[in-house]
Amino acid sequence: MSTKATEKSFRNKNNSVGDIISIGDIILILAKNIIIITVIPFIICTITIIYAIWFTTPTYVSSAKIMSSSPQSTSKMAGLASQFGIDLPTGQSEPNWVYDDIIKSRTLAKAMIKRSFDTKEFGENKSLLQILTHGNDLPEVGLDTLSRRAVNSFIKMIELKKDIETGIYTLSMTTNEAKFSTELVASLIEELDSHQRDYNRKITSNTRQFIEERISSTKEELEISEELLRVFTDRNRRIENSPLLLLEQQRLEREVGVLTGVYTTLKQQLETTKIEEVRDSQYVIVIDPPEIPIKKSGPKRARMVLVSGIFGLLLGIIYSLFSEFFNKIDSSELSKYKRAKSLFYKNVISFFYRKK
Repeated sequence: MSTKATEKSFRNKNNSVGDIISIGDIILILAKNIIIITVIPFIICTITIIYAIWFTTPTYVSSAKIMSSSPQSTSKMAGLASQFGIDLPTGQSEPNWVYDDIIKSRTLAKAMIKRSFDTKEFGENKSLLQILTHGNDLPEVGLDTLSRRAVNSFIKMIELKKDIETGIYTLSMTTNEAKFSTELVASLIEELDSHQRDYNRKITSNTRQFIEERISSTKEELEISEELLRVFTDRNRRIENSPLLLLEQQRLEREVGVLTGVYTTLKQQLETTKIEEVRDSQYVIVIDPPEIPIKKSGPKRARMVLVSGIFGLLLGIIYSLFSEFFNKIDSSELSKYKRAKSLFYKNVISFFYRKK
């Protein structure tokens, strides 16, 4: 038997079980099943279009660009306190560290869910806690559980990106209403500024209290030193010829001078601290305020249809190839597949039965 005849016999034998499929065979299979390959993507795309139009809710993203601001007075007062052994936190070394943590903190979220907003879906003057949890329905759980759910939901809504080079933050919120998204971002910036103001006001108050205590104690020490100097001067009016008395007088005068300088400095800083307490500083710099988005950000309907079309096309091609493959399997091979399937189910069922 010639080599060509042997090869042809070998190919015919293997073609019966579909072992050899060339590119030409694949093209023929696709051409044969062109209707299936076309219909499946069409059906999937139609379902996707129906879902995208009638069963999805448009979403709107509102964003703002902000930057942290650390008052210089806080670092000055902390530097003064450190001279007396008190270490007060400042933002001078890294003024932006709090923003990443505070914006997504539970403390800020708890303050936000107490605010009220107007929405088309839930009506006017509804708390964010109600909007994020039970809506207009009656709550089925307690207030504590609702608060935790609302806090977690709100934190997940926050999108925060930081430009490392400029230190500018992009703060974004996504909801199903354009105006509501904008109001959420604006309210969050207000709460952030209020939190920073209260934080720095607390530091200023602690510094003022510390300075007042030091003024009181320094004043007592100064009065004692002045009284000692007065008594020494009254008792020793002629000390020119006594080195010991001169040294004692210089020591007393030096003590009075040092305490007078400390007392004067503390009084000056106390006035500065009082001014800082009443001064209204800007702790959050808003570079770009939030604006009402004109266009919706999602869902991306065109992308959804395109992805579903590609998926349907691949599904149609795979279905056509597999159907052609199984059609070429003879009865003996098909019985092997059926037997393997039954053995698989039998072993799985027996395994779980023994487990019980």
